[in-house]
Amino acid sequence: MQAAYIVPAAEWDNLTARLTQLESAEAARQAPPPPPDVVMSTAQAAVYIGLSVDALLRARRAGRLPGVRLNDRDWGFRRSSLDKYPRRYARATSPAS
Repeated sequence: MQAAYIVPAAEWDNLTARLTQLESAEAARQAPPPPPDVVMSTAQAAVYIGLSVDALLRARRAGRLPGVRLNDRDWGFRRSSLDKYPRRYARATSPAS
């Protein structure tokens, strides 16, 4: 003979919601890690962001855009920081009259 338990509907809903939450957390834990952030050269970053090389280096010197030292002369820029730059520092444009 099997034992049967009668569970109130509110408790059953709570248990199934918790089980769903645990299953999604386990699936996220087993997901592959995100790909590493791509480091672009100064020329590539300037084309990607739509600035001149000089303007990009000025933004780095001013501290508005973090750079990565590639060697003694060259700088690189992470794609994630380039993606954040225009949204944070872009000037508001007014509609043409």
